[in-house]
Amino acid sequence: MKRSTGLLVATALGLAATACGSGEPAEPAAGGAAKVTITVACQPAKSAPKERQAWDDDVAAFMKAHPNVTVKSTDQQPCFDPKTFGPKLAGGQMETVFVVPVTNYDDVIAQGQAKDITQLTGEIKNWNDLRQDVRDLVTKDGKVYGVPNVHYGVGLVYNRKLFTEAGLDPDTPPATWAEIREAAKKIAALGPGHVGYGEYSGGNTGGWHFTQAIYGRGGSILTEDGKKAAFNSPEGKAVLQTLHDMRWIDNSMGSKLLVGWESLMVAMGSGKVGMMLGAPDVVTDVVGKFKGNVADYGITGFPEAKASLSGGEAFMINPKATPEEAKAGMQWLDFRFNTPGKGRFDYARGKANGNPVGVPDNAVYGDSPTGQAIQADRVKNASLPVANYDPYVKASATIPPKAEPVHAQEIYAILDVAMSGVLSDKDADIDRLLADAETKVNAVLAAKG
Repeated sequence: MKRSTGLLVATALGLAATACGSGEPAEPAAGGAAKVTITVACQPAKSAPKERQAWDDDVAAFMKAHPNVTVKSTDQQPCFDPKTFGPKLAGGQMETVFVVPVTNYDDVIAQGQAKDITQLTGEIKNWNDLRQDVRDLVTKDGKVYGVPNVHYGVGLVYNRKLFTEAGLDPDTPPATWAEIREAAKKIAALGPGHVGYGEYSGGNTGGWHFTQAIYGRGGSILTEDGKKAAFNSPEGKAVLQTLHDMRWIDNSMGSKLLVGWESLMVAMGSGKVGMMLGAPDVVTDVVGKFKGNVADYGITGFPEAKASLSGGEAFMINPKATPEEAKAGMQWLDFRFNTPGKGRFDYARGKANGNPVGVPDNAVYGDSPTGQAIQADRVKNASLPVANYDPYVKASATIPPKAEPVHAQEIYAILDVAMSGVLSDKDADIDRLLADAETKVNAVLAAKG
């Protein structure tokens, strides 16, 4: 995450040197293979016991197939946390295999904090089926530094059950912001605790959702050359004005500020939030981690979208990893994250665990043979009507993608203030909030050169 500040002193955190990819020689094992210990990010939290057990089962199966490799998992959720990412990198405490959001690829690579894995891409058996555009994002000067894991576009996630209860047609979700406002008012009117439309206000997620909304309206965060802020614009004002009016005039956004990622996910999982902007993986997280009812959710296209925020993440290897550790890390990624029918693509297991199988939550393989196999298996094991997501799939095919801005996380942190301002203060001065944010973002851009 770009929010790393100063270097942290590497203290004894109970991690073995090999857990951080120390580069120390591996011990010989019986049969001649070198013993290797790696740490891997993204173990599901204890609050999601079935998903955690599936992960642990995969670790056991992987180690059985690779008896020279010991895998130690970290269960930080979400996998990428802006509060810890920078300090962990700076302090040398990052896992052997760790997650990087697309906004941070360039910085992590430029700072030498990811290992060159060009010679190891063959460990990912379906490497050539990964979309070329997402592979290009982890490639610099002809060298590969990451394994693409997620690629998404934004849509409108909504609670079909609440739509029905509010007298709305869940098969005809809102297609405009005016329709969203009307639907939100009806859902909020269902009773105490009901929120028609949920939105973030902090933890960098407020600025992230501001970016989603302004892109949809045809605006930009930065000028084309990336040197100046561009969000203090009619489109930016429209984003904040709409949220202000929904919060204070319509009373359709509840009274509680939703700050970080988890707060809105918990609210969606409670079954009392009607709508939010998000990619399809929102449904997976809400159901798998926050106890949402699998049958309740649908996704439609981004309302009135002229462009849609396109984002994602990749796994990278700690630059301190030995060749043996790096190879083992790539083999783990192949097994758990890139094999149809295995690991995260074990849809039969996911269905048995009550996961929302059928959600089109990742386009990293596109329409390649691997992508087609994954999609066919997803439909075969679907645990909910695939038709619930057809509006999103159709809309995503026609809405131009737009990448996150450079230095996104610093910018999102600044824009959090504007989002929080309109959602916490009925008398918020939108022009001032945007002007202040513009000044601060321009200062960041000037400092970055």
